[in-house]
Amino acid sequence: MPTRPLGRTGLTVTTLGFGASGIGNLGYPRTDLDAARAVGAAWDAGIRVFDTAPHYGLGLSELRLGDALRERPRDAYVLSTKVGRLLRPHPAPTGSDLAAGGFAVPDDLIRVWDFSADGVSRSLEESLVRLGVDRIDIVYVHDPDDAVDEAVSHAIPALIRLRDQGVIGAVGVGMNQWQAPLRMVRETDLDVVMLAGRYTLLDRSGEQLLDECARRGVAVVAAAPFNSGVLARPWPADGAHFNYAPAPDPVLQQARRLAETCQAQNVTLPVAALQFPLRHPAVTSVVTGMGSAAHVAAAAAAMRSTVPTGLWQATG
Repeated sequence: MPTRPLGRTGLTVTTLGFGASGIGNLGYPRTDLDAARAVGAAWDAGIRVFDTAPHYGLGLSELRLGDALRERPRDAYVLSTKVGRLLRPHPAPTGSDLAAGGFAVPDDLIRVWDFSADGVSRSLEESLVRLGVDRIDIVYVHDPDDAVDEAVSHAIPALIRLRDQGVIGAVGVGMNQWQAPLRMVRETDLDVVMLAGRYTLLDRSGEQLLDECARRGVAVVAAAPFNSGVLARPWPADGAHFNYAPAPDPVLQQARRLAETCQAQNVTLPVAALQFPLRHPAVTSVVTGMGSAAHVAAAAAAMRSTVPTGLWQATG
């Protein structure tokens, strides 16, 4: 698997990263064995970037990822997790987190938003325990859409102090929008931005952010390259999802036009979607959710497929 430097951090990352939301039972249950096989398949495919978060499965993703990586050389991979949601006992559990949080796990815990410096430290300490490691390479401030000022004034400075002390390797922000990260890149000393769904074959609205990151030496990790599913299959079907909801008809039709363009170049839509973000100089890695060994095999094969230059010209 090819590698690229992660901006100015000194870290090197593979161009394809393992998104661990799936092994946290996103959408439906997986077994511990399923999770272990997915991580093992990623390792065998040469993937050395593993991304998780407390949010994913109320800690289950971190637990499973830590277990699966326990026997791997710690210096051989880059591990990232996130802060902003603390996990605390649920005062009134319903039995499942699926309806409220999207994960098929018992809701014995509840997510509590906390972007304070103390909350960041506690979240990181708890993640280290769940993952069973003594350090985390990249820590992202996760989804501070409603707390941008607090993220800028408290969460990010707290992580920068930990980075400067050598506790963590790099400081990032992970969001599904580009406007707030653009402000953060301009106002703080971020190392990396994880941008989900806003620089894809279908949605290039985050290009201004990526251009600014390239100018400042801030790395970009492009997540959700399939825009929640509408680009995940060779032909976008009726009811395909975009941004976690059924795709509006104009979006679906645009995705189908892209599929037709890909077909004319003998390339499938998922292959083009996975490789597209890497064309921008700021993007160092593409992270996609991999909930099974089959998902890993498909993604690795897509990343290794040859895409003719004419396709990129035809898709703009």
